[in-house]
Amino acid sequence: MSTEVVNPKAYPLADAQLTITILDLVQQAANYKQLKKGANEATKTLNRGISEFVVMAADTEPLEILLHLPLLAEDKNVPYVFVPSKQALGRACGVTRPVIACSVTSNEGSQLKSQIQQLKDAIEKLLI
Repeated sequence: MSTEVVNPKAYPLADAQLTITILDLVQQAANYKQLKKGANEATKTLNRGISEFVVMAADTEPLEILLHLPLLAEDKNVPYVFVPSKQALGRACGVTRPVIACSVTSNEGSQLKSQIQQLKDAIEKLLI
């Protein structure tokens, strides 16, 4: 992970262990076509009510370009979390470019349902 100072506005920030779990699930969601990449796509999933949770990169420059997402997520009761690196998030999303935000979408009969639920609980514990 990068050692640069993370913006204090990036709250809640996942610790190293949770980050690995999140990126792993993001990667699986990408394989199951349950992933929307980018701040605009994540905004759309929140507005449509199909987002399970939102992951954002804390090293986004300037961070303000995605700070509308936590507000929207709170309105819709969707958990959200920051991971330290947009580069790592991009890799987990299965693209070569850095990704500043992504949204794991809901899907009936998905094999990821239990994993998504566990992760949502873990993210909600961070918010308390």
